[in-house]
Amino acid sequence: MADTTEGDTDVLYLGLLVLALTALIAGLVIHSFIIGVNVSDWWRGRSVTPVDHIVTSLGVSRLCSQSAFTIGIFLENIFLQNVYSRLCYFFIDTVSIFFSYVNVWSTSLLSIVLCLKISNLHTRLFLYLRRMILHRTGYFYIVLLLISAFSSLMPLVMDVIEEIKIKPLNETMNNFFKSCNFTSSFYNYLVGGIIPHFFYFISSVFLFVSLYHHTTRMKMSSNLSINLETYYSVMRFVSCTFVYNTVYFGVDFVCLFYYCVYCVNLPGISIVLEFLPVLHSSYMICRTAKLRNRMSKVLQNQFLGVPHTGTQSI
Repeated sequence: MADTTEGDTDVLYLGLLVLALTALIAGLVIHSFIIGVNVSDWWRGRSVTPVDHIVTSLGVSRLCSQSAFTIGIFLENIFLQNVYSRLCYFFIDTVSIFFSYVNVWSTSLLSIVLCLKISNLHTRLFLYLRRMILHRTGYFYIVLLLISAFSSLMPLVMDVIEEIKIKPLNETMNNFFKSCNFTSSFYNYLVGGIIPHFFYFISSVFLFVSLYHHTTRMKMSSNLSINLETYYSVMRFVSCTFVYNTVYFGVDFVCLFYYCVYCVNLPGISIVLEFLPVLHSSYMICRTAKLRNRMSKVLQNQFLGVPHTGTQSI
């Protein structure tokens, strides 16, 4: 019976490992493509907008988070034999959490920037926020990094202190994971999850409502030459991104609930959660003209054998 249980555990671990590697390979391809396109434009002196900067940071944060998460899967199940390997695992886990927070905050910043650029509100406060934020996205991104770093380092420090208190030669791995506490976990979820999702929710709803009223007024006007497809495309992008963030937020909350209440990690759900940023990045490639055209050229060159002609900037 024990051998059967151990065999089932090994099969389950192998299945989770295959899923994690599949998500990692897909993420390496998709996120690296987004990073490569924007970095190559910057290297060649082409115009790079603040939105391009944020999208590039999204690709970097998702790529690094996914890589650190997959490495953590290996360390957690294979190399956790002594205190040093356990501390190494928690360091890798902290890196993954840091880039996950950067991903969430960058998504919120992207939504805010799009809202300020596209919305047609002309109040004094809105115009002031537009000038202040759109011309200082770099500074906001630095603040974003600092908040993410502080939020992710706090649980690592607490875990290291807890590790020093116990005797590593006499304590089991199960006792080491007892360091999960509600206060620390909820604080990190508040700063790294609830607050950025709140800003994202406000900006996304405001942008969608603004576009909806604008398209309604344009349809009621007598000018039949207006093309509304661009507005509808932006509204679809906002809606799909809103669904992505809602699902990501909900699944992350379920993992936090089990971790705080039962002190249990849910690796299967966490691995499935890693597919969501890959899907969203793929959707961004499809909806962004520059990324879509570059991907089309890559596919034509690689699979259809169509030679690249011309040097026209995209």
